[in-house]
Amino acid sequence: MSVNEPLREDLEFQDGFSIRTMIGAIFVGFVMMPGTIYLGLVAGSGLGPAAQWVTIILFTEMARRSFTTLKRQEVYILYYMAAALAMTGGPFGGLIWNQYLVQSPQAIGFGIADYFPEWIVPHRTDAAIAGRNLFAQPWYIPVLLTTFLWIMGRATALTTGYMLFRITADVEKLAFPLAPIAAEGATALAETTAKKETWRWNVFSVGAAIGLVFGGVYVGIPGFTGVLFSKTLQVIPIPFVDMTESAHHVLPAALAGVSLDLGAVIFGMVLPFAMVAGTFVAAVTSAFVANPILQKMGMLPHWKPGMSLIPTKLAVDFDFWMSIGIGASLCVALIGVYKVFQALMTKRDKSEGSLLEPPKGRGDMRLRWCILVYVAASTASIVLCRVLLKQDTFPMAMLLAYALVITPAISYVSARMIGLTGSPVAFPFLREGSLILSGYRGVDIWFAPLPLADYGPTTQMFRELTLTRTKFSSLVKVELFMLPICLVASYIFWAFFWHIESIPSATYPFTAKMWPLQATYQCLFMTATTGENSWLVQSIRLPFILCGAGFGFLMLGATTLAGLPPLFFYGLIGGLGAIPNAAIPMFAGAIIGRRVFEPRYGVETWRRYTPVLAAGYACGVGLIGMLSVAFAMVAKSVSSLPY
Repeated sequence: MSVNEPLREDLEFQDGFSIRTMIGAIFVGFVMMPGTIYLGLVAGSGLGPAAQWVTIILFTEMARRSFTTLKRQEVYILYYMAAALAMTGGPFGGLIWNQYLVQSPQAIGFGIADYFPEWIVPHRTDAAIAGRNLFAQPWYIPVLLTTFLWIMGRATALTTGYMLFRITADVEKLAFPLAPIAAEGATALAETTAKKETWRWNVFSVGAAIGLVFGGVYVGIPGFTGVLFSKTLQVIPIPFVDMTESAHHVLPAALAGVSLDLGAVIFGMVLPFAMVAGTFVAAVTSAFVANPILQKMGMLPHWKPGMSLIPTKLAVDFDFWMSIGIGASLCVALIGVYKVFQALMTKRDKSEGSLLEPPKGRGDMRLRWCILVYVAASTASIVLCRVLLKQDTFPMAMLLAYALVITPAISYVSARMIGLTGSPVAFPFLREGSLILSGYRGVDIWFAPLPLADYGPTTQMFRELTLTRTKFSSLVKVELFMLPICLVASYIFWAFFWHIESIPSATYPFTAKMWPLQATYQCLFMTATTGENSWLVQSIRLPFILCGAGFGFLMLGATTLAGLPPLFFYGLIGGLGAIPNAAIPMFAGAIIGRRVFEPRYGVETWRRYTPVLAAGYACGVGLIGMLSVAFAMVAKSVSSLPY
């Protein structure tokens, strides 16, 4: 196969669900999931895509040594299962977050800690929290509710995503530019089991070797030393190098942080250059130019000299960037809605497909069953909201609007933007704003299962199925099979990691650094419905929101007049007010790819190399991560024994 040969879409669709993928689901649930949970707590990234590629590489190698082959469809289903099971750590990670939130200094300081509903987390003084026991009786209702909502959410995402795919891909023929990444990786590994090794496998191997070396330093050393000694040795700081306190002598209120993660460099090679450049320009300008100027103008009163990066980020967001970000995001949302409206008003091309006539042999679902699932799930959400909320004051009309108007609308707009650009459109603070405007008083509304969600991102998965020629029915089968595996494994391993050590704690350095920041933001919003003096109202200023929206439209006009790609504009908005820790290495990777590798290999060839290289790198880092996790789990299990 030539390097310039595209993925073929004229081949027959085949079923990817088999006994081998069933074994893969068990492997991912009970081997990969604890790895991703542990690395997420330690480094913040989990195994990420590595969970997918570690699983696939192990199964393809076993297939080769068993003198058998894995179909490309089976490889993709393994890829999908690893993402669904391992990348998120299952549904019960939210309970561990809730136990921290209810007893966090932020919740206590804002005066809301005693008002958390017991159907989401036991009271902060309960023995089940003090003893770190997720199997205790007070956790039964939160566990059952989480289980039901997770099952309902998976079913709704699958069926609604399929309906959106039929509209955006089959009817409107959108390109979905990022979908080939997974398809290319699956093709590369399927070729090895069939002994048809091509350029894909060579590039994948190079990426894996790089990942093994870097992962050994970035993940392996902290993992092993954290078990052997009282303090972890971080050769490369996790998650970033914080130079904020030193920079404040020259640039007051600057966000001086940079990530040294090589994965960000490689990911910068994969993403469109214009988007990476836009994010870099906005993040660096906001952090090192705008913040010092704002501080000199007296617009950042909550910032104090000597603050590290996280407190500085909180201060500048509270005083300025949160409102600006809301306005800029509203600008993007309005642009997305306008583009969709413009497309709908455009005369249909005769080549566009039919919604009621899907391609034959693809294993499509029946649309009426998909609609029925969505209606049933929305009804269940509305009923639960009426039952769980202590005060029957949340407007029924708003619940119906969520289910019948808002969720379908934002999901379609998001799906269409993914089909056009590869990235969804965010509707900033839609949920938060509607809850505040509802007039409801109480903390429990923030945990209610509202029928409000964006199912647009699921559409890309169906495009990946099309590229790998995998029957859609395979997805339904694997979802049903992995459902109990995910629930059991997630419950066991989250309970285990919490029981052996408090979360967050020094043992889990990422949580110790980042969870307080996230808790501050969440508690800030929750105060808006307590009926008392709301910190959120103080931090969100209408003039700044309007300025943010105006700035967004101004940048749109400027980039259009300058002839810059639209993705540069979206990158600008995404990087506005952000910490530049990831934007800097991503831009470095984009520059290296554009200036070094594209001239050497050719633009088209390099663009086909990068997704496979990134997949190999993720696999290499993941292998090191799994070794570290296995060592840590055994050591901590032994050390927690009473003898």
